[in-house]
Amino acid sequence: MNRSYWLKLVAGPLTAVFIIAFVNLDEGNPMITRMAAITAWIAIWWLTEVVHLAVTSLLPFIFLPLLGICSAKTTAFEYMDQVIFLFIGGFIIAFAIERWNLHKRIALKILSILGNSPSSVLLGVMLTAYLLSMWISNTATTMMLLSAVFAVVHQVEQHITDEKQRNNIAAALFIGLAYSATIGGMATLVGTPPNMIFYRFYTETYPDNNDLDFLSWFIIGFPLSLTFLTVCYFVLKTIFLRKVAHIEFDRNYFLNEYKLLGKMSAEEKTTGIIFLTTALLWFTRGDLDLGSFKFTGWGSLFGKSEMVQDSTVAVFMAILLFIIPSQSEKGRALITWHEASKLPFDIILLFGSGFAIAKGFEVSGLSNFLAAQLGFFKTANIIVIILLICIMITIISEFASNIASIQLALPVLISIQKGLDIHPLLLMIPATFAASLGFMLPVATAPNTIVFGSKRIKVNDMMKAGIFLDIAGILLIVLFSLLLLR
Repeated sequence: MNRSYWLKLVAGPLTAVFIIAFVNLDEGNPMITRMAAITAWIAIWWLTEVVHLAVTSLLPFIFLPLLGICSAKTTAFEYMDQVIFLFIGGFIIAFAIERWNLHKRIALKILSILGNSPSSVLLGVMLTAYLLSMWISNTATTMMLLSAVFAVVHQVEQHITDEKQRNNIAAALFIGLAYSATIGGMATLVGTPPNMIFYRFYTETYPDNNDLDFLSWFIIGFPLSLTFLTVCYFVLKTIFLRKVAHIEFDRNYFLNEYKLLGKMSAEEKTTGIIFLTTALLWFTRGDLDLGSFKFTGWGSLFGKSEMVQDSTVAVFMAILLFIIPSQSEKGRALITWHEASKLPFDIILLFGSGFAIAKGFEVSGLSNFLAAQLGFFKTANIIVIILLICIMITIISEFASNIASIQLALPVLISIQKGLDIHPLLLMIPATFAASLGFMLPVATAPNTIVFGSKRIKVNDMMKAGIFLDIAGILLIVLFSLLLLR
């Protein structure tokens, strides 16, 4: 281990000890200072990733009880919320889609229709990743499509001899894959972990609002993400494909690859039906009131509509995958526990730690303390506040995981909201979207890291496109926040 590692490692606990020993935020309530110390330690380890994020996520469970803020039972309860079951169910469905190659069929079908030039191939790759990542995590989407994009790049390069043009096309396709997977995740509550983290924070902090579910998020997230995808496509096309736009490809490669898949298997069809049914149930669970049009969701059939959640749907449909037998492989179901055991439990711990920190903020009084200190926001224009929040979270997301960024931001935003006469969604939704930006650096998001590992992208390529998209993303989020404000 080098010196840098040890410096990062001791920085967290030393900062916490210093705050407890020499800082007194509130004379009458030492719990505020203790909670601030824990948060500082966790923030340093999350931002530096000196140990795995999941390891850092265990710290609240240890120190909230030890410092007298929350009991071990209360803290443990925060680590297993109903939103985590939404995450688990969604991942199991994604594993089934991957197991039966349904994602590959979707990708090749789109490319066989659109893949007749570099720009249309780019559109096909981005559209495929975008559509899949609306329902599957952006990391899983990027991993699943990476080999397909490698094959596409190989085929494309057979038509071009100029080395620089080949590199530009490869950069456009790989970066397009990563960016569109991230953008697609913004469209739905299950598309990316920050969305679900926000959902849990919001429903826990404002349980009486009952104004946010899968459909209401989609009404906001889908138009924003689709607009952003369009901007992203033209940015990448302008930067990388200006000199090769005239080249035409033979789409037979994609058609032949699609034909090699053969007819849809019974397993593919069944998995596809379960996938579509899950989406339909998510969309129609809650009530929708648009003034002239009112829709009563099926969730109200079970008493109060909030009794059944989107997580209920996800787990129920996931269980069906363990029950429905495979037609081609006797003795097994559409998904097995061996396959489901690949669940990313590190992300589950990350979820839980964020909820535990939020509970600590509330119980210790740190939330109210921060709200009092941030009183200057009361006189600021709401759009200026949203703009500043988006800029700060985007910058943090470039250097830290988007999960860590939103985990740290949401408790502070809740504190700010308490001091302002505005709806909490006006702060929390823009912040959640901003946490998914971070397009400039390979370490900013998992999709960026994955495609950078292809060794076909330079850091300069990503920064060149990423700075435009970060700025465009911030402006689009602020614009859509104006619509939300209305």
